[in-house]
Amino acid sequence: QVQLVESGGGLVQTGGSLRLSCVASGRTFRSYVMGWFRQAPGKEREFVAAISWSGGSTYYADSVKGRFTISRDNAKNTVYLQMNSLKPEDTAVYYCAASPIRMVSTTRGAYDSWGQGTQVTVSS
Repeated sequence: QVQLVESGGGLVQTGGSLRLSCVASGRTFRSYVMGWFRQAPGKEREFVAAISWSGGSTYYADSVKGRFTISRDNAKNTVYLQMNSLKPEDTAVYYCAASPIRMVSTTRGAYDSWGQGTQVTVSS
């Protein structure tokens, strides 16, 4: 497992942008598939985006496709989530997660390391 620390959350107006960062500890970061999930009050934690260990493959939930971009910098042990055109329904706690499984997965069970979460609030 790796330790993950997210940052970059905050309050933004509808249509605004935020960039989330997640820094991982350990020298094996480049071997992990990385993902972002989110959880709104009273709802299940849901998949947002994922990226392969090389960064060559990315996957998105339909609700964020075209607005969010996931990327990673293996030299900095960091994964990012650029969020544009934010909507009130994007309001949630956003979690970074790491999966040791080589194949990129959109399911929570594939990820064994989780950050503490960062709050994103989009005002209407």
